[in-house]
Amino acid sequence: MERRRLDPMERRRLDPMEPNLFKYIWHHSRRDQLAILLLVVLSMPFYFLSLDLPKMIVNQGILGQGFPDPTANKPFLPIELPFGEFLTGAPVTLFDGFSLRQEEFLLSLTFSYVILYLINSGFKYTINTGKGRLGERMLRRLRYELSDRLLRFPIPHMRRVKQAEVATMIKDEVEPLGGFIGDAFVTPVFLGGQAITAIIFILVQNHWLGMVAAIIVGVQAYLVPKMRVPILRLGRQRQLTARQLAGRVAEVVDGAVEIHSHDTSNLERADLVSRLGRIFDIRYEIFQRKFMVKFVNNFLAQLTPFIFYGGGGILAIRGHLDVGALVAVIFAYKDLPSPIKELIDWEQQRNDVQIKYDQVIEQFQPSEILDPAVQDPDQDASEPLDGQVTLSAVSLADESGNRLIQAVSFSVACNDHIAIFGSSDSGKDHLALVLARLTEPSSGSIRVGGRDLTKLPQSVTGRRIGYLGQDTYLFPQSVRENLLYGLRHKPLRQPTETPERRARRKAWIAESRRAGNPIWDIEADWTDYEAAGATGPEDIDDRVVDVLTLVEMDDDVYRFGLGGTIDAEAQPAFAEAILRARAELPKRLAQDNAENLVVRFDPESYNKNATLAENLLFGTPRKQGYKLRDLALNELMTDVLDEIGLLDSTVDMGVTIARTMVEIFADLPPGHPFFEQFSFIDADDMPDFRNYVAKVDKQGIEALGPSDRLALRRLPLNYTEARHRLGLIDEAIESRAVAARKLFAERLTKLDPEAVAIYDPDAYNSAASLQDNILFGRIAYGQAKAEEIVGRAMTDLLDALGLRKTVVEAGLDFQVGVGGKRLSAAQRQKLGLARNLLKRPDLLIVNDGLAVMDTATQDKLQRRVLERRKGRGVIWMLQRPHSCEQFSRVLVMQDGRIVEQGSFADLNKPGSALSEFLAAE
Repeated sequence: MERRRLDPMERRRLDPMEPNLFKYIWHHSRRDQLAILLLVVLSMPFYFLSLDLPKMIVNQGILGQGFPDPTANKPFLPIELPFGEFLTGAPVTLFDGFSLRQEEFLLSLTFSYVILYLINSGFKYTINTGKGRLGERMLRRLRYELSDRLLRFPIPHMRRVKQAEVATMIKDEVEPLGGFIGDAFVTPVFLGGQAITAIIFILVQNHWLGMVAAIIVGVQAYLVPKMRVPILRLGRQRQLTARQLAGRVAEVVDGAVEIHSHDTSNLERADLVSRLGRIFDIRYEIFQRKFMVKFVNNFLAQLTPFIFYGGGGILAIRGHLDVGALVAVIFAYKDLPSPIKELIDWEQQRNDVQIKYDQVIEQFQPSEILDPAVQDPDQDASEPLDGQVTLSAVSLADESGNRLIQAVSFSVACNDHIAIFGSSDSGKDHLALVLARLTEPSSGSIRVGGRDLTKLPQSVTGRRIGYLGQDTYLFPQSVRENLLYGLRHKPLRQPTETPERRARRKAWIAESRRAGNPIWDIEADWTDYEAAGATGPEDIDDRVVDVLTLVEMDDDVYRFGLGGTIDAEAQPAFAEAILRARAELPKRLAQDNAENLVVRFDPESYNKNATLAENLLFGTPRKQGYKLRDLALNELMTDVLDEIGLLDSTVDMGVTIARTMVEIFADLPPGHPFFEQFSFIDADDMPDFRNYVAKVDKQGIEALGPSDRLALRRLPLNYTEARHRLGLIDEAIESRAVAARKLFAERLTKLDPEAVAIYDPDAYNSAASLQDNILFGRIAYGQAKAEEIVGRAMTDLLDALGLRKTVVEAGLDFQVGVGGKRLSAAQRQKLGLARNLLKRPDLLIVNDGLAVMDTATQDKLQRRVLERRKGRGVIWMLQRPHSCEQFSRVLVMQDGRIVEQGSFADLNKPGSALSEFLAAE
């Protein structure tokens, strides 16, 4: 039966985003807006008084109006009953005020002016901070809503979206909205109130000057916005082209291999140049129009003072306007252009952000967006998926109407092991997505245990169904975090409460609610340990190691662990065990007569299998300035070497190395093994060192400049006597290097003890890797299979000490990189399989999830998974027909249809579609 599909308009009606930005702002922030508006209204009387006060200062305080003679007094701050004269026929005085002489009166007015300035500044500060907080809160709400909708995009739509463009919209394109939201209602009221107050004040002083000011303001308010309309259109074009540029740059990053392999970098440059040129043209035209608008606006703003000074001055000369009133008018108009200009700017910003808002929400309203209830984490997921998986006439079409699956019908048990075989274009990949509820079918029905699969929430499908595709995505976190990712659906346990955390969380919850954000705590423990068969964080690593062993990933993680570090203070027992392994390693090597394969670090001797830099530092650097490659620039090390008498020796050794390299590489072809063994100098730097050697040969070492000496001093720091065998490190150099090492450590301990973790034979080095802590030395150069023998001995030793599992657990902290790029494709697929096995789903769907591995590995892992999943359902999409033999039932797909189904034995007969594929394999 064809399911009714909602058209886009109906979908948007059910789950809309408010198209009008002002309605969106008012709906979510009206209480805060009204509170700020109240402050704006309260500030207006004080602003009016600040405009009238200069007139009083000039006329009464300076010119002495109201003071018949210099000794006369006048009341200051008298209080009369409002409308008293109207009510009683005469003014009603409530307070006579303070009787002051003229000078006292002037000083009182000036102090009042300062007080009014502070009051108005206080209003501005409170209003502006309130607007800022409101804007940021609304921006947080909007970004969350967009991110929430992104998480509800259906998978087919998500594949058509460019991630860089979406990220740009959420991060950058809505940023201006945050600044505008706080100004949306407050700014026009605040600035408009100031402008109206100023104009009314001017009208009160002189109606002709007030009319002139009002006319000029009216011309500005009409003309400037009209001139800015083309700028808004250009701004929209700029936004679209910038977004497209971001998407194109992301494509260049993703397609780097293809670009380099096909030599199309210049084609990409040409495309980028074209896009940058288009953006330049748009921005340049915006600048031209913007500054023309600015010129017109400034001209009109300066025209009014010209009229005031000329016309107002004539009126004052003729006695129609007193000087104090003229000064007050000019003073009032001085503040008028600023709010008028800001109001005009606000109008442009309003149009601009409305355009941005329209463009953004348009991209976040796909027609098939998921219902929010589908992702509600609190829906009951306790009932397992059992019974039959039944498909009835299921079809799937793409956005162009092409049929990807056509009337597929079958019924299998939820706990059965099913193979669906077909070529890459058979439709099995799309069927896997439909079965995993990652794509909704166009028609037909899918029922699992009598329940409609398309109506089950993700709290059920995400926990009860596991899906592994070919392109396993790993998040840029540790191996452990990626494996536990499938167990994290909602916060289950809060971390230990402290008074500080309780107060911080209370404030965070209150602000989150005001911003319309959910109050799920990312610091809580989200891991569903019971789903993995564990009781808690104490034994979850046992389950993790178990699934890693099942998918043959434990050896890889073991190697990650050897290369990783641990904090000895946090894990003292593990550090102590590693020290025992360090002590036992020579004994273990001696059993194979291989004790000479590792040369241990000794504080009293020089290690010829380590570089000169490693011998001098004698520790693991923690800070950047102490890295081995930066040691030549380190001032402390330079001073120590100079004091010990090694600084000039390193320059001499550098000259010897440079001369040797110039002589050796002069006649060698590219790719010669010597280039790898003597990798002191890059090919590009060889001419510089050739010049250094020639200068020393002609003028002596004293002719070298500071930069030349530094370049030469770098060379011996990478020199290893046992490897390079140039005879540069004699006993005298060794003894001075050991002395320099001790002096450096002594001074470093006082200066910066955290910069380097100094080697100590009896202590664990938290900055060094586990392997370096166990070896505590270097593998001897020139010994056949030395690394293999030492590695095997170390593994056997750790197994004997019961530490292998602990090392594997340490390897779980290995960072996999962006998209898991630090791992191979096979390792990524193994981790993806382990992640699905860890959550123990009722139904596991594998869509060619092991395709990058060799056939033998695929078959082995397939057998292991099926063995582990006995009694639990598996549906495996396969391209190799022989792999179907391990399954109890096989479905064969061609051209989007099921062409035959049955057991492998039943289908492996002449004339069947499967037998034809078997014969061709």
